[in-house]
Amino acid sequence: MSVPTAAVDQAVCAPLPVLGADVTVPLVTGGDVTYAALDYAASSPALQRVWDDVAAYAPYYGSVHRGAGYLSQLSTDLFESSRVTVAEFLGCRAEDQVVFTRSTTDSLNLLAAALPAGCQVFVFETEHHASLLPWRDARVTYLDAPRTPDQAVATLERALAARDPHGPALVCVTGASNVTGELWPVRELAAAAHAHGARIVLDAAQLAPHHPVDIAELDVDWVAFSGHKLYAPFGSGVLAGRADWLVDAEPYLAGGGASRKVARRADGGVDVEWHTTAARHEAGSPNVIGVYSIAAACKALTEAGFDRLVAREQQLVTRVREGLAGVPQVKVLSLFGDDAPRVGVLSFVVEGWNSSHFAAALSAEYGIGVRDGLFCAHPLVRTLLGSEPQDPGECGAPDAAPGERSLNAIRVSFGAGTPDEHIERFLGAVRELVGEGARWTYRTEEGRCVPDRGAAQV
Repeated sequence: MSVPTAAVDQAVCAPLPVLGADVTVPLVTGGDVTYAALDYAASSPALQRVWDDVAAYAPYYGSVHRGAGYLSQLSTDLFESSRVTVAEFLGCRAEDQVVFTRSTTDSLNLLAAALPAGCQVFVFETEHHASLLPWRDARVTYLDAPRTPDQAVATLERALAARDPHGPALVCVTGASNVTGELWPVRELAAAAHAHGARIVLDAAQLAPHHPVDIAELDVDWVAFSGHKLYAPFGSGVLAGRADWLVDAEPYLAGGGASRKVARRADGGVDVEWHTTAARHEAGSPNVIGVYSIAAACKALTEAGFDRLVAREQQLVTRVREGLAGVPQVKVLSLFGDDAPRVGVLSFVVEGWNSSHFAAALSAEYGIGVRDGLFCAHPLVRTLLGSEPQDPGECGAPDAAPGERSLNAIRVSFGAGTPDEHIERFLGAVRELVGEGARWTYRTEEGRCVPDRGAAQV
């Protein structure tokens, strides 16, 4: 069974068409402008191709794994074929399972719930909270932030060599930092983990939208990523990799779909036989549209040619780095050095500026959407800024005066759908704000930095 899909343009050009490319937003200074979405690291815009494929399927929507009707069978086929598409996109091994979740966070919490008894977990402090925090019920060793890729490998090797060699162990590492965009030495870290009898899970939330991810080539045991960062809306994620720990664990959620057979016992209790497939951890009615949107995104990126997408994105990265380097007041944050390879994610601070006010000015005065804060990677950003933990955390120092730098950073991120004009507008806005200052004053309102419309223009 099949449903219609959008036609494939074999001559697809860059940037890839995305929803919202023609959306205009009002400026506080008057008039409006086409919105420049430069917050891909939080959620990327949906590819037009993905939206068209989902729209083509929507009239055929039906229950999954539940019904004998035509639409139910069609939706079930679509759901399971999406699993195959994702496995191919990730280069999964024949014995690997692809489990659909809500997000990267959900995927890693699922794996944390499936850890065998006594498992030790090793994780760098540089991780996003999605991969830093789920391991609370395990024995966790937090590793200091390395300053070179080689140091990352050496740090992990020392920690693993010092552990109890007879128990299970898991290493969790990002593929690309959501703060600096820097690429991590995943293959080398996987080799170190396996040499010491440990397994490794790759947080590919920021890597998969920007760079091919191949489980077999990288020799990682699991990969986790989110659809909403891969140009696919509707809130689904993936955990893909080895089946044994997942099959041996109790279901992540207990309910319909995870169970093969349920029967009452003579004593009044209930006996349950759980699935041993990916369904074991997919209880409840699955998010078939979210899953299909991920598969559609995987197909769209593959057909567009990842090599071409990576090459173009690297041109944008180079342009942003060179442009920011030309503004002495701007400091780009980096663990591995200014020339370290990275995807389209860069964070920076501006001398003499409250970061929240700077980001608000980019939005209100130029129609540019970036992110400011600690990016759900508080230990890493504080290490990079050399600051201590403060309340209220993610908001930095919202009551700081416009001339004071808050203890957070500004992040600009982009990808396959970003036009050159948005990058040039961003760089021009940075130069103007640093050189001339904001044209409006800004204040904090319910945790958000907004133009102070009651005050006179600067």
